[in-house]
Amino acid sequence: MAAAVLRMATPEDVPTILGFVRALAAYERLENEVLATEADFQASLFGTPARAEALLAEVEGKPAGVAVWFYNFSTFRGRHGLFVEDIFVEPAHRGSGIGRAIFRFLAQRAIAQGCARMDWDVLDWNETAIRFYRSLGAHPLDGWTRQRLTGTALEALARA
Repeated sequence: MAAAVLRMATPEDVPTILGFVRALAAYERLENEVLATEADFQASLFGTPARAEALLAEVEGKPAGVAVWFYNFSTFRGRHGLFVEDIFVEPAHRGSGIGRAIFRFLAQRAIAQGCARMDWDVLDWNETAIRFYRSLGAHPLDGWTRQRLTGTALEALARA
């Protein structure tokens, strides 16, 4: 198998990125959660200001994987961090080193930009991904549970 080439996404890649997001949602059994449109990705990745970034992994010129990330801030560290929102590698390309190459790229980017840390979420049932993340040296944040407000609850709080 040919080596993957990683490159930053361009506006022309938005349909491919959304396709990968939908494939990830299907894998995670969350298809009904995907409400994003191409216009949403266009605005978030390439608008002014851009709120997120993305890269594509290509094998022989064809998309094989994606990563989407944004920057957060740690008040305890006094520095920003890189949050990996999504990473997805096509099933046919898993085990070929693409995931590791993407995480290496993101770690290098985080260090170059002065980030104190790199975080991401993983579903608790995804043991394959968890094993992979452990092989990278990642560790779980035991004792923390992410909280979320969406839809009507978010709107109600904003109006309160």
